[in-house]
Amino acid sequence: QVQLVESGGGLVQAGGSLRLACAASVSLNSIDAMGWYRQAPGKQRELVARITRGGSTNYGDSVKGRFTISRDNFKLTVYLQMNSLKPEDTAVYYCGATLWLRDYWGQGTQVTVSS
Repeated sequence: QVQLVESGGGLVQAGGSLRLACAASVSLNSIDAMGWYRQAPGKQRELVARITRGGSTNYGDSVKGRFTISRDNFKLTVYLQMNSLKPEDTAVYYCGATLWLRDYWGQGTQVTVSS
């Protein structure tokens, strides 16, 4: 069982930055992959960024070059640094983790980017 708690969402103007944090209840080294996903109203949940146990990362096309995923194994936390935010980045952002082929999700945090 993995519990995930997100923080760091909020309201920001276009062009601004936010950093999201996802605290896990287990060692990150025991998790196959962790990632950030987002869901805007009326749209499907989509991948934002993902990092594997080995440190490999991949990003959604719409955020490449603007967002960076990182982790702190000692703090059991994965971060999403979001720069150059756009109104279309507005969504609920979810932290997800895969462990032994099972997916776990946080409760989500709202990010709103005003124009």
